[in-house]
Amino acid sequence: MSPKIPNPLNLQWYQHPSLLLQLNALSNERDDLREKNLFEGEGIRPDTDLGEPTPDAVQGRTPDGAFNDLGCPHMGAKGTGFGRNVPIEKTIVDRKRLLTPDPREISRKLMARDSFKPAGILNALGAAWLQFENHNWFFHGNGLADRVIDIPLQPGDDFPENPMRIRETIPMHGEIKDGCPAPVFANEETHWWDGSQIYGSGQEKQSTIRTFVDGKIKVDDDGRLPTSDIPGVDLTGMQENWWFGPGLLHTLFAREHNAVVTAIKKAHPEYNDQRLFELGVLVVSALIAKIHTVEWTPCVLRHPALQIGMSANWYGALGEAFKDKVGRVGDSEALSGIIGSATDHHSAPFSLTEEFVSVYRMHPLIPDDWSFYSLESGLHLSDAYFTDIQGRYTRDFMDSMTMGDQWYSIGKASAGAVCLHNYPNALRNLTRIDGQVTDLATLDIVRDRERGVPRYNDFREALRMPRRKRIEDITPNKQWAKEINEVYNGDVDAVDLQIGMQAEQPPKGFGFSDTAFRIFILMASRRLKSDRFFTTDFTPERYTKTGFDWVNEATMKDVLLRHYPELEPVIGDVERVFAPWHELGATEPGKKPTIIRAADTVKSYLPWG
Repeated sequence: MSPKIPNPLNLQWYQHPSLLLQLNALSNERDDLREKNLFEGEGIRPDTDLGEPTPDAVQGRTPDGAFNDLGCPHMGAKGTGFGRNVPIEKTIVDRKRLLTPDPREISRKLMARDSFKPAGILNALGAAWLQFENHNWFFHGNGLADRVIDIPLQPGDDFPENPMRIRETIPMHGEIKDGCPAPVFANEETHWWDGSQIYGSGQEKQSTIRTFVDGKIKVDDDGRLPTSDIPGVDLTGMQENWWFGPGLLHTLFAREHNAVVTAIKKAHPEYNDQRLFELGVLVVSALIAKIHTVEWTPCVLRHPALQIGMSANWYGALGEAFKDKVGRVGDSEALSGIIGSATDHHSAPFSLTEEFVSVYRMHPLIPDDWSFYSLESGLHLSDAYFTDIQGRYTRDFMDSMTMGDQWYSIGKASAGAVCLHNYPNALRNLTRIDGQVTDLATLDIVRDRERGVPRYNDFREALRMPRRKRIEDITPNKQWAKEINEVYNGDVDAVDLQIGMQAEQPPKGFGFSDTAFRIFILMASRRLKSDRFFTTDFTPERYTKTGFDWVNEATMKDVLLRHYPELEPVIGDVERVFAPWHELGATEPGKKPTIIRAADTVKSYLPWG
């Protein structure tokens, strides 16, 4: 823990005049959040006795996430409840206000994309990466067809169904009722950072993706995932909300798993299929967590303090080179990082939280309109609307062009800015594979209300951030303030969390709001610090030396080039794989295209003036 430097002016962390003071403020902020913003509701875990852990459960991750904490085996397992970052008594369900203001009108008037606003700092691969990660982290289930929330359409609304129907989230215990506290809802995935999007949560799902030979998982001879019985969707651990971006990443890390177990088998020919599979899960899960911590996050949060802070989460303040050469300096999280330190759940047993789910609603990252280019020549190949490259259409689209062309096209495209008037219209009129038609922007608003996530001002207060006195205080964009005032009748305390966060001006270099970031700095480190396979059990003995070195040495660029070496011209010398890649100047077939550096072409959108 860093020494606390007085803050008599109550400055926000980014308002401090020096980088040192900003880092100190961030460290203190995280300590404060760890102490005051971790809660679990009643009945979050079953009280059944799981018995003693098997040797497999001690040495590796279990299919359902049980026994990560050997003293509390249900903690973080599939089917256990989401915790909270706001006090339980602040989680209030008010059915009378569930549709006030009208969530569909909020979607139409404040969220709908009027024109694409590029993030600039993050490419569309970065948007796909977040969807890929969400596949690992949380899923509330698909609900029941006969338990719905009806949203009548207003005059002039062209949504194809009236009323719009949204399936309720089903609580773990009983039904959703008005009052406090809000119900506890179950996570259909494990809560751990364990690669469950690749491997599946639960033994039955996991068995479908395994070959049961040499620890490998199923990948076709052409390097693509097998098809599944869900139209358009590959055979993989998590198959919801499917489009070609996650399809690329699920394929990449399935191949990476098989590369890992092949290397470990070479070093340890005595290991059987089960042991090799367990080790592959350990290594790939840790590698994904590392990439997210030290590559994706510093790309989307480009403030100097965060560049240092996220690296320190993994390597410590002494840095990567020191840790590689010398190792840990005692058990200090500050000096040597969270990875390999002692496990600590802080003020509540570990789980992901409803607020964590809310702040990761970043659908504006996804473009509506896509262009595809040849990796060989740089020539334009085709255009597509998002509807045509997702859901039941995904696999046919992916089979229509080379993986290299898809990687190049998604890598050179910009993600969208997380702000108002930039929500993908394709997602505001989305037909799911099961036939449900929905507006995900409306859904995002309803889900927060339904699950008792506080609205914007109450949310900030629960995190000890200053309340906004007027809607004009939320955003410097005068047009947005005017529109929010009209929708919410001037009531700043009624403004929904999603609207406040998307209207806020983020700190310099940030891709999303400071309000969202407060949950991020708490939960990003918590997912590492609570997990024994990232802390006490992150050792060469547990991972094998081959696996341990694999995690420590590999980067996202290494993973990409290991499986798609043809990407070398466009990423070989890039510093940030999740920033827009170099372009290939279009040329005639057979001629080598020129390289146009991404820094010379990418522009960002600044809607805050």
